[in-house]
Amino acid sequence: MGGAHLSHLHNLHAAVAHRVGYRDTNARGLITSEELSLIKKVERQSRAKIEALHASDGPTYALLYLRLLKKLQRIDTQSCILVLIADALTDHEERIPWFTNASRTDPELPYGPLLRILDSQDDFVQLKATQILTVLLSSEKSPIQPQQLHPFLNTLALFVVNPSPNKRDIAVQCLEAILSRPECRKAVWANASLLGGLVDILRHNPTPQMSYQVGFCLWLLTFEQEVAEQIQKRFDIIPLLVNVAQNAAKEKVIRVIVATFRNLVSKAPQANLPAMLVAQLLPFAKNLSTRKWTDEDIVEDIQFLRDELSARFESLTTYDEYRSELLSGHLSWTPVHESDLFWKENATKLNDNDYELLKILIRLLNESNDPIVLAVASHDIGQYVKHYERGKKFVPVPLRLVHF
Repeated sequence: MGGAHLSHLHNLHAAVAHRVGYRDTNARGLITSEELSLIKKVERQSRAKIEALHASDGPTYALLYLRLLKKLQRIDTQSCILVLIADALTDHEERIPWFTNASRTDPELPYGPLLRILDSQDDFVQLKATQILTVLLSSEKSPIQPQQLHPFLNTLALFVVNPSPNKRDIAVQCLEAILSRPECRKAVWANASLLGGLVDILRHNPTPQMSYQVGFCLWLLTFEQEVAEQIQKRFDIIPLLVNVAQNAAKEKVIRVIVATFRNLVSKAPQANLPAMLVAQLLPFAKNLSTRKWTDEDIVEDIQFLRDELSARFESLTTYDEYRSELLSGHLSWTPVHESDLFWKENATKLNDNDYELLKILIRLLNESNDPIVLAVASHDIGQYVKHYERGKKFVPVPLRLVHF
């Protein structure tokens, strides 16, 4: 959020008093004489002078800026105040309490005015408010309230799917900053459009830096048990992450994805190991273990993955392999599908656990758009009916007609 990229707005500082005091006719409250006096002290002052005022009387000015933001509605006025807040906070984490403690004076502060202008039609105001909110929320000592967090995350969800690369970049940066907080991880997980937009970034060949940043967000999210248990089922994330890691040129991208895989295996092995085996993560992990790495953590994580996947692979029967493939949803013409002996021995096992695997085959046949998945699922249902006389009773008719 550095002040460097705000230098083109530095001339606004000198206009604060004039714009706030005389031109904002939509003010939702009068400017007090005390506030006007404080405004005049920054009027036409250099950045160095304003910095000196912040250093000597920071909490007073923080409260002033937030109060003005609450009262005033002109875009240029809001821009000006946001620049002052941003400059006060840049490279000064110790000043964050100046703003968060404003709630002691007014319960609506600091978040109310900043959340209100997230709906601004002006990109600068919207983006700057988002960045300032990120700084405050990520450092908040008290639990963040839903009424503070949800509008903020809804704005990030809009940014993530926006055509503007700048908005997408800012959204991901903001998420990186707040996801260290458990309540933020839970709220992001509950925001389907935000999570879906984040995953979708990975599907469209992002830059190495963006791949790393999205991977970092996913790594933080997978510290939550519910996320680790369900993210593969909801977003088919494992084959996507394997593909990103296989094509990554930067060590940090591979490192954060491997760390994410470790979380998924540690917290929810049953939910994730089948998809990892089908996505060929074991040979990839073995390949990674032969490379030289500058970070010791990645070496440990690769070894953990290789050992866990190897142990799982060695204990698999042919039927376990088939079940893993089916649970992953990524069907292909592996030898097991076309083995008549396999179907003679295992067709009735599709009835286990309340017809779990048969239901998956039927769902894939009805919902998938992948021609290979459709062909394999259709073939397997045919084999099930062929080798289990009563099978036709459990296959709904009509099934989707598939043309190859």
